[in-house]
Amino acid sequence: MSKVRIYTLAKDLGVENQRMLEILDGLGVSYKSVSSTIEEETVDLIKQILAEESNEAATETVTAEAAPAVSAPEAPAKAGSDDVAPVAASSEASAAAATAEIPHRAPVVTIMGHVDHGKTSLLDYIRKTKVAAKEAGGITQHVGAFEAQTSKGRIVFIDTPGHEAFTTIRARGANVADIAIIVIAADDSLMPQTREAIAHAQAAKVPMIIAINKVDLPQADPDRVKTDLTQLNLVPEEYGGDLVVVPVSAKTGEGVEELLEYISLTAELEDLRADPKAAFSGVVIEGRVDRQQGVLTTVMVQEGTLHVGDFLVVGENYGKIKAMNDSSGARIKEAGPSTPVQILGFSDVPASGEKVASAKNEHAAREVVASRTSDRRDVENARVQRRKTLEEMMGPLSEDRTVNLIVRADSQGSVEAIQGILARKETDAVKLNVMLAGIGAPTEGDVLLASTAEAHILCFSVTAPASVKKIADNKGIDLKSFRIIYEMIDEVDRLIKGNLEPVFEEKYLGRAEVRMVIRHPKNGNIAGSYITDGSFKRNAKAKVTRGKETVYEGTIVGLKRFKDDVREVKNGFECGINLDWEGVMEGDIIEASEMVEVIPA
Repeated sequence: MSKVRIYTLAKDLGVENQRMLEILDGLGVSYKSVSSTIEEETVDLIKQILAEESNEAATETVTAEAAPAVSAPEAPAKAGSDDVAPVAASSEASAAAATAEIPHRAPVVTIMGHVDHGKTSLLDYIRKTKVAAKEAGGITQHVGAFEAQTSKGRIVFIDTPGHEAFTTIRARGANVADIAIIVIAADDSLMPQTREAIAHAQAAKVPMIIAINKVDLPQADPDRVKTDLTQLNLVPEEYGGDLVVVPVSAKTGEGVEELLEYISLTAELEDLRADPKAAFSGVVIEGRVDRQQGVLTTVMVQEGTLHVGDFLVVGENYGKIKAMNDSSGARIKEAGPSTPVQILGFSDVPASGEKVASAKNEHAAREVVASRTSDRRDVENARVQRRKTLEEMMGPLSEDRTVNLIVRADSQGSVEAIQGILARKETDAVKLNVMLAGIGAPTEGDVLLASTAEAHILCFSVTAPASVKKIADNKGIDLKSFRIIYEMIDEVDRLIKGNLEPVFEEKYLGRAEVRMVIRHPKNGNIAGSYITDGSFKRNAKAKVTRGKETVYEGTIVGLKRFKDDVREVKNGFECGINLDWEGVMEGDIIEASEMVEVIPA
């Protein structure tokens, strides 16, 4: 018996996908998403339900047209609590109507994945332009936002670099997007940068679609890619999961229309809306300095409409839009939601990922900037003052005991073995967070990530290039290579110990009996004593008891044997003990102790 996809059936019957899912819920039919398949029996039931609803709607329409408005005069007669329901219903209806009035916006889609897996080539096929040829070595070196008019409507694509040296740029792309497309080559499967891209998309909490590219190659193996995805707890729909996986070919165009269909379906389910009449808000995609034009900033409009001449505020900077270009380079005067634009007007390059807001005029923009600067300074001062106050009350503040690690090894087996060892090394006091574990020598991207996260880079059987070592030294990153696994384990133990809050306990040293008190003009009273047990050390803690009462607790500031200052006096010897306390008397008992660090087992 053949099966039908839910979204295909909804399209054939002229019903919205959301309504189709509501009918399936009412029938008790289980599904993963709108791309799931259902049996023909279920299809027949759905057609019957829709036919009945259509007949009922037609009957109600005829009745309403035939009946005169006789009930209108009787309405005032019903007063009291029954009026509440119509009021509530009307408020809900007005709220729903207000939401419905906000128009839908184009989805913003990010293309992510490993280098040379065909991300830009896929965009080329969709946009019918050749972007890859303009890039150095055919590899995308910057974030670009492009609009594409497809058969499914307008879609905005963000092309993010796949090379691992651009980790932060790729993360920024995921945070701006509504939908993430992860491109994986059918002949290469999952690579380290593919895993990073998936992690960034999951962290941004955006719907994810997997595009298995290069299926036209003879050595292509899409099933292997699907199986490898399950290792990351990503289960394709055909395996019973909810992950949409589309085989495509950027060269022949196979599967591209289906991919666009899934993007359209996902955007419909997400119900993406934005009010072009609302106050403007956007995000900086990238900024650069052009020798001829000056500072050029790419901004994604998220809400409202941007006009030439508007004043914009980004962080603690502001600027006026002198010129604005769309993604094709054409000059435009205004831009609505989900539109990437390149702006000329800032004096300083804004930081990527910064929120952009509009201001009425230059005076208002300056006020906003001044307010933000003042708020930042107040927060910084309050943080410093609060830390000082807490340190005065409680001592130095303890930090989170987490050691961030980046692990590089010569093989996947070594990586797995090291991860297993690290998992066993974790304690309740110190957590080991392996941020990235990969095969091969560490790269500049690893150093960048380590610098941001204050991580240590540990390499096993691989050596960092000289250029990477130099960057690590300049940034103060701890980068170490090991040939013996036990040496790496010892290094991890040292890192754990260095992050543990030291634990001290009091250790008994000895006991002395005061036999005479010597009056010294400079050092005050010195207790001439005899060591009856153990030993005494300079700077040790001292407790003086007189009978059963403790009369002094302090520190041994000096020890003398005859006229010489000594560090330690052992059992059976006489000595002079300087307690820096004038109240010592003959017959007092002095006990010495010291605080020693407890070494964890």
